[in-house]
Amino acid sequence: MAEPKPRTATGALPPKPEEIHLAPPAARRVDWRRLVFIALGLAAFTAIVLSPPWPDAVDPAGEHFVLSREGQAAMGLFMLALIWWVFEVVPIGVTAIAIGVVQALFLIRPAKTAFTDFMDPSVWFIFGSLVIGMVFTKTGLTKRIAYRTLMLVGERTSMIYLGCFAMTAALTLVMAHTAVADDQPTRFGKGLFIGMAFVAGAGSVVTLLGAARGPVAIGFFKDMVGREISFFELSYYMLPLGWGMALLLWIYCTLFFKPERPVISGLRERARVLHERLGPMSREEVLAVVIVFAIIVTLSLRSFVPALEPLDKSAIILVSTILFFMMGILGVKDLEDIPWNIILLFGGAMSIGLCLWQTGAASWLAVNWLVLFQDAHWLVFVLGVALFVLLMTNFIMNVAAIAICLPVALVIAGYLHVAPEVILFSALATAGMPFLLLIGAAPNAIAYGSRQFTSGEFFTAGVPASLMLMVVLGLFIRFIWPLMGMPVLLP
Repeated sequence: MAEPKPRTATGALPPKPEEIHLAPPAARRVDWRRLVFIALGLAAFTAIVLSPPWPDAVDPAGEHFVLSREGQAAMGLFMLALIWWVFEVVPIGVTAIAIGVVQALFLIRPAKTAFTDFMDPSVWFIFGSLVIGMVFTKTGLTKRIAYRTLMLVGERTSMIYLGCFAMTAALTLVMAHTAVADDQPTRFGKGLFIGMAFVAGAGSVVTLLGAARGPVAIGFFKDMVGREISFFELSYYMLPLGWGMALLLWIYCTLFFKPERPVISGLRERARVLHERLGPMSREEVLAVVIVFAIIVTLSLRSFVPALEPLDKSAIILVSTILFFMMGILGVKDLEDIPWNIILLFGGAMSIGLCLWQTGAASWLAVNWLVLFQDAHWLVFVLGVALFVLLMTNFIMNVAAIAICLPVALVIAGYLHVAPEVILFSALATAGMPFLLLIGAAPNAIAYGSRQFTSGEFFTAGVPASLMLMVVLGLFIRFIWPLMGMPVLLP
């Protein structure tokens, strides 16, 4: 007996294969905005590379700074990367790869040099920081810290901002990559993560422990001026500026990224319940805390213990990565979860920064910029120096930006009777707070990993924040630092 043919839910026989007609695939929509900015970046690069040689930059002492063909091409690459990164026409890591490719294809620098920068120790420092963030998330320390913070600050979103920002300023980079947010982007999420990145920069200027730029800049200053700035002298002048900016950034983010709801009812109680469910700290959590604490202490002691000073900070932080795998906290599978897009971003940042430096393009820019202010009012000149460092530190290492700018600035300062100390502290302030681009500082890129905002949104938020920084710095230079005893003008 023949088996009955299968029927559909309505009782009808299913169609024969030859009777099935698939709907044509939907036409793929052309992203014209993306194509326009890709073309704009390429056009800017081409126009700069093919333009006639640019005139020399001449400093007040009469020294000429020639912009070579390679330096001019580096300027073109600088513009291409800026446009592609800000408008995110391709993944930010792909733009970073393009930086190395363009240098090699257009003979701006040898391929070995351009691509070796992607493995710079500073890039590995970012790698180690991201691994610490992964461990905090995997072990549950992220949730434990977040719940504790919410229990402390309560249910008002403005106070959640303040609590997270205060902790970030105090711990510099730790909370910038261990905070928690919703999966979907929200205005509150954007403000929380962008704000923590900004505040991490503000907190890092307060001591010599926040970043390498401080000790290196003070070393330059001692060689050029002959006076040494102590650890406590720097903190004395920078503490009110750093924490003042942190407070203003809280107000700024509360207004600029006004949360969808002013109060999240029941949040404190929910955080308490969730924290209780976590129970006591696990073995992995305890091990992670001990390892990270030991790394932070070692990094901090480098500024005080001469025997530890030669140890590279990247090597120290990578010890934590090795220990995480040795202790079984992380496994091979976890390597797939590392945000390589951000690692490539910083590799490209190092490559373009060193390209501008080594080709002489950065020095050419610094001289041309600073000579504009050689006849200006002394306050305008000091702010001009700070603004140059602020802009350049978004693209190249802040240490390099200071190293390029300080020699020229100190020469011009002598003509205007400006004290060298105010030049140094102003440059250190803006070097620590690059609010425009993700590549400006590690917290910027780490916060980007939250997927709460785009690079364009970060840039848009960073413009008013940078202007606010310049206004605050102007008040400190003109009024507050002199009242604190800082020499501003020479007799």
